[in-house]
Parts: sequence; C-alpha cells; structure tokens
Amino acid sequence: MTLHGIAASRALRPLWAATELGLAFTHVPTPYLGGATRTPEHLALNPNGHIPVLVDARPEGEVVVWESMACALYLARVHGVADGVGIAPASPREEAEALRWSFWAVNECEADALTVLAHRVAMPEPRRKPALADAAERRLAVPLRVIEAHLQRQQAAGQEHLAAQRFTVADLCVASVLLWARASGPLMADHPLTHAWLKACLARPAYRAVKTRY
Repeated sequence: MTLHGIAASRALRPLWAATELGLAFTHVPTPYLGGATRTPEHLALNPNGHIPVLVDARPEGEVVVWESMACALYLARVHGVADGVGIAPASPREEAEALRWSFWAVNECEADALTVLAHRVAMPEPRRKPALADAAERRLAVPLRVIEAHLQRQQAAGQEHLAAQRFTVADLCVASVLLWARASGPLMADHPLTHAWLKACLARPAYRAVKTRY
C-alpha cells in the first residue's frame, strides 16, 4: 500500500486511519504546493491533481482511491476488522454514522473551518481578514449546535463518541475537519462537549504519531 500526501493537508485523514489500523504502507511525501501534484506521474494517479492518493496493491489488482474522506472510509471498511474494538464500523448503525458524519463534516463545516484557521492563525498577519473569519464562525455555529446536541444524546446513552462508546472512523473523519476550528476560542467555549470530544480525539497516539512523522 502506498499513500501520497503530507499530514499538513487533507492527507492527514488516510494517514491517521492507516496508523490507527496498524497498517504497513509506503509514504510518498507529496506536498500540495510547488507543482508536485501536477506531474504526469501524479496526474496518472489522480487526474484532479490533488492529494491524498491511496494505492492499494491487492491480489485482484491495484485499487486507487482519492478524495481524503473516501480514502479513510475505504481503509476502515476494507482493512479494518468489524470487531467492535477498532475504528472500523461494527454494525449497520455504526456504518451509517461513519458515512453521514463524514459527509456532514465536508458539506457543513469544512470550508468555514478552513477559513477560520487561515484568517485567525495560519496566514501571515498582514494577509488575514478578520471579517472573513467572523462570518465563518457565525456560519459554523449552526452545524456545531448539531454535533453538540448529538454528543449530548450519545453521552446520555452511555457513549462517548459519534458512533459508539469507542473511537471510530466517524470520529476520525469529523475531527480531521473540526480541528481547524480550534482557532476560534469562542466557538470552542460555546460548544463544550464538542471541544472536549475533539481534544480527546487529537490526544490519540496515532494522531500524534502522524503529525510527527508525515
């Protein structure tokens, strides 16, 4: 198995999933800047010219997966064990939670969370536009109320995570988006269950290992 990308990008998602699963893989550190994703070799793998790209050499033939959430969900589904212990969904309900929350994170949160990150901390200060971050935070407050309420229901049912009592690929995918929103102190303060859940996700050894290695 080969993973193309770097942790400081959406490639974090499959790198984190592979590490949680204990999979052996070759890492090709392909950055998103400098033209590395526009080479003929990379475009042959992903004609969109993006990272990550997952290449899974299987007995029946090579499988190529792109789109970061698809890569993470593929790894959990194909290489995980549905034993109720690891990150792979272990029931139809857990599978549904992984799918719906992953798509929710992309559709409802990702763009605004990235705007908050960029204009609060990531960009050089002279280039930041606080008004853009302010507007993104106001929009993010709506979906964050949704996940806050879900976590409240989960805790009432004795479950600490999005899909189950344990950490699953659902948590991984959503945390990989909402980590960008940590740049907003007010948003985190207004959604304490989400903030606590996010901190627990990002304290996992696999996440820390990925941020250090890749």
